[in-house]
Amino acid sequence: MSWDYSCPKCSAALNPDRSVILRMSHDDVDCLVGLHPQPGKYEVHLPPKVTTEDGTAWDFSCPICSETLKAEEEPNLCELRLTLDGEDVRIFFSRIAGEHATFICHEDQPCEEYGADAGKYAARKKKELAEQN
Repeated sequence: MSWDYSCPKCSAALNPDRSVILRMSHDDVDCLVGLHPQPGKYEVHLPPKVTTEDGTAWDFSCPICSETLKAEEEPNLCELRLTLDGEDVRIFFSRIAGEHATFICHEDQPCEEYGADAGKYAARKKKELAEQN
């Protein structure tokens, strides 16, 4: 299966090798990070001496255009574009350290959920939809 990630703002390719490369920042830390490309796998490659504390919110941006990747729909999720076996889809992932939540959203289909923490976002979205109706 081919996983080709790109920036939703500038369309730059973000996984030239085995990791999705993003810019990550929090307080005085600003670095590049490598994320595992397969949804549901939460392997993170950090630079030496950079650590993350569970529960902290990190800002992710494109390493090419520097635009934020924060999702408009949910401030604790980030968005990327993914070409998955020729189909363009939206993928969302948690920006909270230690939280495992990823969503692949195909057009006109329910989103696929990955990770132990995905349910809390799905429940919140269902509640929002119920309140709108």
